[in-house]
This record gives sequence, structure tokens and C-alpha cells, in this order.
Amino acid sequence: MNIEHYLKTCRELSQLTTQNGWIDNDTLKTTILSTEQNSVLVEVRFDELIMEGSGCLADRINCYGQLRLQLDENDHILNMEIL
Repeated sequence: MNIEHYLKTCRELSQLTTQNGWIDNDTLKTTILSTEQNSVLVEVRFDELIMEGSGCLADRINCYGQLRLQLDENDHILNMEIL
């Protein structure tokens, strides 16, 4: 199970942004809160990059949330649910 790689490539994580900005993958931090047989509860934190029309960085917003990852019998991620 490679949680960080999965989160850096999935689209669903953008639901935690506040202004539909870009997720700065370099700031993505994960903490496993609990594990069950077929799922993992994870806290995520990252910076959302807000860009100006000219392409310049206008702001950085701290974002966070919790999600549940559903796993198969080999601990591969099947699905993600934003909580």
C-alpha cells in the first residue's frame, strides 16, 4: 500500500481544496489514524496553490481533511472516501 503515491495522483483529493486551486504535492503529509481489516483512516494536510490570471502564485492555503481508503486482500487501494 503506497498511500502517498495514490494521493498524489488521484483527483478526489481536490475536494478538500477551498478555492479550486492546485494541490502542492511537495507539502502533502499523511497520518494514519486507524487501520481495520479492509480499510485505513487517514488524515491529510497540504497547501493549496491559488494562481493569478498571469500564472503567478497569489496565495497558499493550508488544507486538511480525513479520508477512508478501502483495501483489497493484498492491501492495494480500491477506493477513497472523503469524510
